Amino acid sequence: MAQAVAHRDSVSQASNPQMLFWGLRLSVIIYLSVMIIMPLFVISVEGLREGFDAFWMSITRPVAWSAIWLSVWTAGVMAIINIIMGTTTAYVLVRYRFWGKNLLNSLIDLPFAIPTLVTGVMLTLLYGPQTPVGKFLNDEFGIKVLYSQVGIILALLFLGYPFVIRAVQPVMMKLDAAQQEAAYTLGASQFTTFRRVILPALLPAMITGGLLSFARALGEFGSVVIISGNIPKKTQTAAVYVYGEVEGNNMASASGVSLVILFIALVTTLGVNYWYKRQNKRVGRAL
Repeated sequence: MAQAVAHRDSVSQASNPQMLFWGLRLSVIIYLSVMIIMPLFVISVEGLREGFDAFWMSITRPVAWSAIWLSVWTAGVMAIINIIMGTTTAYVLVRYRFWGKNLLNSLIDLPFAIPTLVTGVMLTLLYGPQTPVGKFLNDEFGIKVLYSQVGIILALLFLGYPFVIRAVQPVMMKLDAAQQEAAYTLGASQFTTFRRVILPALLPAMITGGLLSFARALGEFGSVVIISGNIPKKTQTAAVYVYGEVEGNNMASASGVSLVILFIALVTTLGVNYWYKRQNKRVGRAL
């Protein structure tokens, strides 16, 4: 009798972790399906509901295509600038000590926390045509920030700035200082050491951060709708265009453009994952 009870208890203890494992996995799958897969499925069905010809027509309309292209190229310009400046910022934060470093390091994450509408308001108050900065840029250099493509890029730069920094910073902190010292011993300058020793190690993180900031910028709405002015074929981005189509109850057109942006963002995300796997395999072979 005692042996039977002990056997039953051991079976129960062995099955409980298995049941917990399946329960956790099922809950994650359900949550993922409700939050991501089902919305993607619904918008795909809506975008293609009237057939591929109608979908193609909805995204190739001059206003729609201009909005898509504006979102892509402004996000691309932002990503390139942020790769350069984000890497430089991470290098300064890791390699140098100066007063206010901790405060600066904390402020970098601020774009993650504040609403994007607030970002648009801040930039409008800073670069508006009647403000000292906006008036100076317009009078001296002919640069109009508000209601222009320059303003869109500035808004995206503000929002995408932390991505590259936070991707590069941990990698830079783990770099072996002995390799840099060896390069200096062999007569390499600081620039040569950075280009031949530091940059190759940082390149995967730089590209990853740049791609993530690019994907984030594609769907930016809050700050852009305030600073761009929403001028069709000039400053109307894809996200703002979609909002206008939804307001006009043109769901097919809104879904079509949304599908294009989702596809670009998905390809970018898959590119990031592929880059991670490729670099991990390369590191594994090196070890």
